[in-house]
Amino acid sequence: MRRRLVTTYVLLLFLVLLALEIPLAVSLTGRETERVLSDRIADTTRLASLAVPAVRSGEFASLLDELGRYHELYGIGATFVDLDRRPWIGFGGDPLTAEHAAAAVRGALAGRVVGTPGTLWPWESRPLVVAVPVDDGGAVLGAIVTVSPTGGNRGAILLAWLQLGLLGAVAVAICVLAALRLAGWVLRPVTRLDEVTHEIAAGDGGARVHPGSGPPELRRLSASFNEMADAVAESLERQRSFVAHASHQLRNPLTVLRLRVESLGTALADDDAREDHRFALEETDRFAEMLDGLLALARAERGEHPTETVDAVEAVRRRERAWLPLIAHRGVTLRVTVPDWPCHVRQAATALDQSLDALIDNALKFTPAGGTVEVTVEPRDGGVEVSVRDTGPGMTLDQCRRATERFWRAPDAQNVDGAGLGLPIVTALVAASGGHLTLAPATTGGLVARLWWRSGTPPLTRDQGVPEVAGTT
Repeated sequence: MRRRLVTTYVLLLFLVLLALEIPLAVSLTGRETERVLSDRIADTTRLASLAVPAVRSGEFASLLDELGRYHELYGIGATFVDLDRRPWIGFGGDPLTAEHAAAAVRGALAGRVVGTPGTLWPWESRPLVVAVPVDDGGAVLGAIVTVSPTGGNRGAILLAWLQLGLLGAVAVAICVLAALRLAGWVLRPVTRLDEVTHEIAAGDGGARVHPGSGPPELRRLSASFNEMADAVAESLERQRSFVAHASHQLRNPLTVLRLRVESLGTALADDDAREDHRFALEETDRFAEMLDGLLALARAERGEHPTETVDAVEAVRRRERAWLPLIAHRGVTLRVTVPDWPCHVRQAATALDQSLDALIDNALKFTPAGGTVEVTVEPRDGGVEVSVRDTGPGMTLDQCRRATERFWRAPDAQNVDGAGLGLPIVTALVAASGGHLTLAPATTGGLVARLWWRSGTPPLTRDQGVPEVAGTT
């Protein structure tokens, strides 16, 4: 858009310059032509007046001397032509050899003063021919013809044109600089609006546009955008607060309900009734798990987690020790591959632990007995990547794209335990830490979930202490 604005400004100026400079160049050419033509007509008229007594008396010596001195002084050919159009006396060659001289001589013998060409254009090379009749009381006795070279005059006209062109080029250069600054000033609010829109889309709900720059219309647009962003952020905050409060408030009555349902089990003697009682308890547990997931998701999206730096290698080792008993009970092998050195990452509090628990739990749900769950830590793209790979049935690319939607379940996993909130919670936690989650089918079968985290600066240990500041005690 900036390029189009600058192009428009420069094109308009260029058209204005053409509209001004072309008439000015034509005017300069006409003025120079008129000046030269007037000068030659005056000289030729003077020579014609001197020719009258010479023709009348038949003594051409004085006229011959005058024509010779004129040619010697100015380099201009001057010739007396009789009524039969024959060059009689003169210097500078035969004037009739010039292609447009014949017409000038005919005009002069007809009693008119003729000068040709009418305009000295720089791209032409014809000489200036002026023919003046030798008039004796109304009787034309012949004509004086002068042939002037015009190279110097055309050079002066071309130089004036070049000066005009240079002046126009300077004006265009100044206009380009002014147009760039003007376009930048006009588009700065639009550029900032575009940046803030991307920042909000990336999860920075507090990004706003500074409305103090640019044209008044765009300043009002920036203010309106900020009001809209505030309204959307407030609406989202109310929605998250409602989900968090509802999830929290429903936990107590649900706990009481489960206790009452559980106490009823001891009084049931019928097998069908005990089976229904077991289903009722499973449903209450599933409902409690869903409420816990909604509460965790609301907290993650509200950014209530303070950030901290942790060692990803140590976190993976810690979750390995926690999950080993259950993994062994399921008959699944857990394989951990980590570097021999610490890999510090910046995370929202407990984000890495919660994410690993959710991903390992998902991997265990879909990995059959005898399968393998592999957790890997490695530096990648300036950060640290923690991946969880399983040997289960995996998902298609379309299912991988939809797996982070809330309550989404794969068509072939409707009967698997879970509320469909695990991956959305992981996505929110990793995003709150400045990282991202990607899901993809593993090349060896199954699914691989990759968590990318920003590298963090390891915290100072007690032995390292706090650096002393000069001058303090």
